[in-house]
Amino acid sequence: MQRSSLWARLEGVGVTDLAVVGGGATGLGVALDAALRGFSVVLLESHDFASGTSSRSTKLLHGGVRYLAQGRLSLVREALAERSTVLHIAPHLAQPLPFVMPSYRRWEIPLYGTGLKLYDALAGRARLGATQWLSAPQTLSALPGLQPAGLRGGVSYWDAQFDDARLALALARTAQRAGALVLNHASVSGVSCLEPSADGAPRLELQVTDALQGRRTTVRARAVVNATGVWVDRLREQAAASLQGIPSRLVSPSQGVHVVVDRAFMPGSHALLVPKTSDGRVLFAVPWMGALVLGTTDTPREDVPREPQPFEEELDFILSEASRVLSRPVCRADIRSLWVGLRPLVAAHGTGGSDSTHALSREHTIVADANGMVTVTGGKWTTYRAMAEDVLDTCFAQGLLPVREGGVTAHHALVGAPAAGAPTVALHQPPGPHLWGSEWPDVQACPGADRDLGHGLTEAMVRFAARHEYACTVEDVLARRWRVLFVDAARAREMAPSVASLLQDETGLDPRLGAFDALAAAYLPG
Repeated sequence: MQRSSLWARLEGVGVTDLAVVGGGATGLGVALDAALRGFSVVLLESHDFASGTSSRSTKLLHGGVRYLAQGRLSLVREALAERSTVLHIAPHLAQPLPFVMPSYRRWEIPLYGTGLKLYDALAGRARLGATQWLSAPQTLSALPGLQPAGLRGGVSYWDAQFDDARLALALARTAQRAGALVLNHASVSGVSCLEPSADGAPRLELQVTDALQGRRTTVRARAVVNATGVWVDRLREQAAASLQGIPSRLVSPSQGVHVVVDRAFMPGSHALLVPKTSDGRVLFAVPWMGALVLGTTDTPREDVPREPQPFEEELDFILSEASRVLSRPVCRADIRSLWVGLRPLVAAHGTGGSDSTHALSREHTIVADANGMVTVTGGKWTTYRAMAEDVLDTCFAQGLLPVREGGVTAHHALVGAPAAGAPTVALHQPPGPHLWGSEWPDVQACPGADRDLGHGLTEAMVRFAARHEYACTVEDVLARRWRVLFVDAARAREMAPSVASLLQDETGLDPRLGAFDALAAAYLPG
């Protein structure tokens, strides 16, 4: 998969049925759905697939336990159904995970248990396991490392976890196999509205710049989907030249911080959920990729940087709350990696300006502008597929595309999905061959299968990433193809020169080693 050939294909597109801007979960879901319905599709991502919010989640595919208390049962029910779908189409990248809510007050146990029984009921046949009440010894057995003082018991329930970046990559590659042209490191540098003409004619022209080599081209599209997450308002403003005034603001960003520490703090296979911390927020402790992920915060902010940094009070909050519930205190010196994701929360009435993100919607919003651009934002990873269907339904309703039957993505296995019944390796284990699923023999066939670069990454894996997984830079490999930056940033810095050398050999492009070193330094506490 040479980048030069992909760019040549882009230059030859001319007019496409659908252009999707944004290579996160939502955009990739739209591209796959549209391609499977037989539309010509181009997807353009300015950086790497899932490099924004979609690789910085809490690694959970969930129905939203905390939304039960808000009475948003339809949102929970939809998410639970979609959770089941993802587990089915990508079992190597998404798997059930048991959770425990510990209780230090007796009244919490029946309260939590009753709510989680409702969670089971809303899941219906998609339920992953039964909610159970636990005694204090049973709770400690499930959560070794939990603070035992004052523990009354707990409640166990089931949700799911996943590798968000590799699931996004699987969506991209599955869309490509379905006929879509998907390209990372290709930014939309301008949007032009075309003169109205006959039905079916292109409505918008996108100016596209190769972020790696500076080449430029244009793509005309009958429909354009703006799926750029927290950055959707920027693209809408670019496309608003033919409209009166500036479009109303759709997104009020919220920042979520995650801290990664050694698995020894909680070495079991269950995740921990504290439903109400000292300030009313939720705390997770999730075993993932051989480490333990602590989070998350929910802090509103006005700006939308590509690489947001945690606020000091956010780090203090996570460390102090984790230290309250774990038997061993967690301090800054224990942090192996930390990352920040910006959530595209839907602004109140589409105008923004809320002081608290607790009141803003996690449900998605779709807006069709008069110039033919359809913008989708909000939502969450779990419901990416349903969001994609809603986007295409909007394109049909607006007359941008002819109606074509859908629903195929609910049963279409993603690239690498093993055969039904094949054994899987738990995602809380250290990363390994299981992340490639059925493609592992193809990885092993690349040169350097016996040369270890550190943290289990081999030369063959890097070469496979460059040849088949769109990897161009060190960050592409060490942040998203192999998640070492997210679990051990210092180790990632050590491995980077070897990865850079291999990428340059495979692609002939600058692997951006210096930029990655600076990025990895920012994933460590100052």
